[in-house]
Amino acid sequence: MDILLKKVELPNGETMGYRYKQGGEKTLLLIHGNMTSSKHWDVFMESFDSDYTIYAPDLRGFGISTYNNPIDSLDGFEEDLKLFVDKLGLSKFDLMGWSTGGGVCMIFAADYSNYVDKLILLESVGTRGYPILKKDEKGKPIKGEFLKTKEEIAQDPVQVIPILSAYSNKDKNFLKVVWEATIYTHHKPEPQKYEEYLDDMLTQRNLVDVDYALATFNISDDYNGIKQGDGRAKNIKCPPESVSYTHLTLPTICSV
Repeated sequence: MDILLKKVELPNGETMGYRYKQGGEKTLLLIHGNMTSSKHWDVFMESFDSDYTIYAPDLRGFGISTYNNPIDSLDGFEEDLKLFVDKLGLSKFDLMGWSTGGGVCMIFAADYSNYVDKLILLESVGTRGYPILKKDEKGKPIKGEFLKTKEEIAQDPVQVIPILSAYSNKDKNFLKVVWEATIYTHHKPEPQKYEEYLDDMLTQRNLVDVDYALATFNISDDYNGIKQGDGRAKNIKCPPESVSYTHLTLPTICSV
């Protein structure tokens, strides 16, 4: 079955792009991470069990989705996801999130547990988010000192400015260096597919906003160095367990 690229208008003024593959009666939603879009799920969608009908939305500011209203937290993505599933009449599904997408899935499962049958987190952001440490004059992290505003994050010389520069200059070679050091550490996509993924990375329009949202994401009961947790993780009705497949790790697979 072919994978279709579609769009839907949301009531909040955003347009959400998504990839769709028709299958059986089971429904699976795939939520991508930072520096990607639903495009990065294509091989997975092509090869996954045909018993599942699959939806893979582009989060706001990625892929072909609009970015009319900037986000300040992952809750903005959660809002879009709720509007998306309601618009398409999806009321019960398995939910899988990769990296940043895992954070979106966790808060969705916590706030709308009646929608989610199973929650799958692939190399997900943790419940205490991803605070960014300040750097010294040599670019080394300063222990215990965090960047707390979007303005500070936008000026980070190690984790942010180089990516913003690569986006601005369409520097695919630099992006390849980053991904081969952090993501494609064992296997690389075939050349044509790799080029498509690099083009997809360049569609992101919200890097600083997402980095800030990750830094301030905290659904634990603890303080993460920037923000006190809101405790929403307790509303996810399943214990985490870790399952590894070769070079892929699924940190959490559970029924909600």
